[in-house]
Amino acid sequence: MLHKLFQRTFEVAKEVRTNTEIGGSSISMAAAAVKLAQRIFGDIRQQKVLFIGAGEMIELCADHFAAQKPKSITVANRTIERGTQLAEKIHGQAILLNDLHARFAEFDIVITSTASPLPIVGLGMVESAIKTRRHRPIFMVDLAVPRDIEPEVADLDDVFLYTVDDLAQVVSEGIGNRQEAAINAEMIVQARVEHFMEWLKKREAVPTIKALREHVETMRQAELEKALKLIQKGESPEKALETLSNALTNKFLHAPSHALHHSYGDEHARLEQIIRHLYQIKN
Repeated sequence: MLHKLFQRTFEVAKEVRTNTEIGGSSISMAAAAVKLAQRIFGDIRQQKVLFIGAGEMIELCADHFAAQKPKSITVANRTIERGTQLAEKIHGQAILLNDLHARFAEFDIVITSTASPLPIVGLGMVESAIKTRRHRPIFMVDLAVPRDIEPEVADLDDVFLYTVDDLAQVVSEGIGNRQEAAINAEMIVQARVEHFMEWLKKREAVPTIKALREHVETMRQAELEKALKLIQKGESPEKALETLSNALTNKFLHAPSHALHHSYGDEHARLEQIIRHLYQIKN
């Protein structure tokens, strides 16, 4: 029973994922950042990712991006120890913030979230990087409050800059989409629960079906032995088979015939209907 239950559970989970948008919308800042990056680049596996900072938000984003297996991951932090700790977890490398200006042009995706009171990524740094990259686009997400990236960077060509407010809007839309999908998902789950409960109820008849089969098998064995004895005594196989088939037919029909003959009124009508249904009698 448990085996069947878990099989059905996995089947329903797959059906919900396939036939609804329950998993199609981002409902976290980190997931939204990945979705937006995929809109720009398509396949993140060919991109180099830079994380500026090593706090909780960056760690969460790093887990999401690392799952996409980008070409490389780098963590830039004020202290190399904390940066290295996060970098090792996501199979990346760590650098100091002081080295950021010299290496900024290497990265296609930049996610930043620090506690700095002043911007870390300035307009000049990004302009220089764009020239070095020969206008290959840079996708940037600033999750810091106050901002880590100067607002003027958003006006540059070949730069796609999103702030925490932009991602909050994406997350809000995602939550709405998932709530709509959840209604459809619940309908699917409810229907499949009803199907399973019907199967479970039918399982209650298994002992009766087993007993019926054993009862009929006993009759079959008994009549088969009689037929074999007739053949051993010299009776033709045709005659023995005729006797066997007649005996089995009479035994199989004895119980329903006896029940019909000894029932009256509503019970008789109910039994007659059941027998017609069981034996598929159309006339």
